[in-house]
Amino acid sequence: MFIGKMGLTAMAKCAFAMAMGAQTPTPSQAAQTPPAPAARRGGFADEFPQHDKAEQATVDRGKALYGVQCNFCHGSDARGGEGGPNLLRSDLVLNDRNGELIAQVVQNGRGEMPRINLTNQQVSDVAAYIHSFRVGGYDISRMTPPSILVGDLAAGEKAFQARCASCHSPTGDLKGLASKYSDPKRLQNTFLMPGSGGRGGRGGTPTTVTVTMPGGQKVDGRLIRIDDFTVTLAEPDGPQRTIRRDGDMPKVEIHDPLKPHRDLLPTYSDTEIHNITAYLVTLK
Repeated sequence: MFIGKMGLTAMAKCAFAMAMGAQTPTPSQAAQTPPAPAARRGGFADEFPQHDKAEQATVDRGKALYGVQCNFCHGSDARGGEGGPNLLRSDLVLNDRNGELIAQVVQNGRGEMPRINLTNQQVSDVAAYIHSFRVGGYDISRMTPPSILVGDLAAGEKAFQARCASCHSPTGDLKGLASKYSDPKRLQNTFLMPGSGGRGGRGGTPTTVTVTMPGGQKVDGRLIRIDDFTVTLAEPDGPQRTIRRDGDMPKVEIHDPLKPHRDLLPTYSDTEIHNITAYLVTLK
């Protein structure tokens, strides 16, 4: 979220006062004291509040978790990726200290972002990695990522056979994949979570639902929303329909085409992801 100029200036003054141990000036003192020039304040970029860097081991653990769980949506530099927002300029992330605010979103989901099964400690590690970036204006916080084509082709083919071949074929549905996704980073994001963007399957096959009514009648459609009390779906040739729920009645079956990918995400190692990417870029 973009923070307006007034908000940036206020935060800068607060941070400067805390750093220097300054006392709040009286009205007469304020009138006699000219504002510090931009050069002395460090410029526009220094008006962003910064986080203390955690121990390197903590940051490294967070980086590994972020690479598997977050990279495909929020980008390798946390500035946004395949549908995910910029995390470095987010109010929630800026106000988070040790993952306490980030955990509420990660563990419960929000909007199109599904919940991710991470412990509080794991979220804290991810937060430490995100907070390790230099937050600033313009491109000061952008990290130029190294080439992701660093994996082993033979190991990637072996991993593909073990992980993916039960559903996908290099000569079938994946034929020409590398030609379709010429950017290796985008290809990697796509194989990790096709059509990433959460429930509804934006960019891919949508999540569907079957509701079996007490009398045995089945209602099928694209899932719009579900909670403990209602389920809303769009029938193939009709408008949206909301059905009340009472415990297990009526019976609700969700058909999520991305579930196998969601289940695999936390099981990949960083090396395995790069190996599989190295193999997939050969499918032209």
